[in-house]
Amino acid sequence: MDPEILRSSFAVVERRAEFAVKYFYSHLFWHHPDVRTLFPLDFPEDMERQRDRLFAALTLVVGRLGEPGTHEYLAELGRDHRKYLARPEHYAAVGGSLIAAFAAVSGSAWSTGVEKAWSEAYAVIADAMLDGAGEAERQGEPPWWDAEVVGRTRHGDDLAVLNLRPHRPLSHLPGQYASVNSPRIPGVWRPYSLANAPRPDHSVDLHVSLVEDGVLSTELVRRTRAGDTLRLGAPGGRLTLRTPVERPVTFIAAGTGWAPVKALLEQLAWEPGSYDEARLFVVARDTAYLYDRGALGELRTRLPHLDVTVITPAPGRPKAQATGRLLTALGNRANWARHDVYLAGPPRLVEATAEVLPVLGADPERVFRDDLPPTGQGQARPLGPGEWLLHRPRPHWHNPSARSRDIAP
Repeated sequence: MDPEILRSSFAVVERRAEFAVKYFYSHLFWHHPDVRTLFPLDFPEDMERQRDRLFAALTLVVGRLGEPGTHEYLAELGRDHRKYLARPEHYAAVGGSLIAAFAAVSGSAWSTGVEKAWSEAYAVIADAMLDGAGEAERQGEPPWWDAEVVGRTRHGDDLAVLNLRPHRPLSHLPGQYASVNSPRIPGVWRPYSLANAPRPDHSVDLHVSLVEDGVLSTELVRRTRAGDTLRLGAPGGRLTLRTPVERPVTFIAAGTGWAPVKALLEQLAWEPGSYDEARLFVVARDTAYLYDRGALGELRTRLPHLDVTVITPAPGRPKAQATGRLLTALGNRANWARHDVYLAGPPRLVEATAEVLPVLGADPERVFRDDLPPTGQGQARPLGPGEWLLHRPRPHWHNPSARSRDIAP
């Protein structure tokens, strides 16, 4: 398996992503009609969204091939995919159709060597995912957890905090996420961070922001009520606390990125020993979206060494100004080389912040963020190598000389 052959081949395929996805699903459903039942009922009307989900997932997997921890990542993916009721024969079917689609769109760039590389790579991917699924089954883990909604709090028109009590204990680490499904929308799963450290009663909180045209977010925010049952997939993700107590730590939470950061701070408050230097930046698109002030105040009391900065746009200014204010505020702080950084929030803000932190002196290896499984909603898929050359993204500029401290008014 040659990662370089795979990446260069994938760059060619990405340029014809839409046709590749249509070919893939047509080939799959024609040759394996039984697989059709695994996909949401509204498919394939929204082909653009399906294209983005598939290629965002492939971008993540191809980018990880050959790197340390790849097998563990894929095993976790396979463990989670049991919620789709995927069986070993489905993996073989998907692999055959995926390679057929890549060959169809690659033209002269496709060769025996490229096909061999993709066949070997897919075998590695499928084996690792099946290993994860098999291990979960041997441990008696269900494909999903049914959970009753026991509490619901609305914050404005487009955000809700749901408190769920799983029917059987759900083991998770602070900072992890779980896929969520409503039985009223079969086949549609979306990842949401679990907004609390583990509790004795095993309940969990979800912070759900309404996404424009989002099928599941609309269901959760506007129609889900106490007494309803939701499904939770296996917890996953690596935005987990790994900082020793003697090392300074910074948390940056934007929007509902507050959910995993809140869980990490709860763990911090319960850990034996004391973090002598801890910083928290909370970013919201408007003061009205600082929705969990009570919990923030309680955590400040429990963590006396926590320095909190709240950032919003200036009154009447566009919400995008919050990103610039955050970057300026980060530039006004020192000692980034000593800090571990945990970062969660909207993808574009996370990307902009992750690019700036090394400029300020932070160690890129100590900047932790999670690659949530792509949903294709509210964000564009990552640009692959081929598309990046054709449509280079605008750089995020940062002025290190700026000295004003921008915080919420």
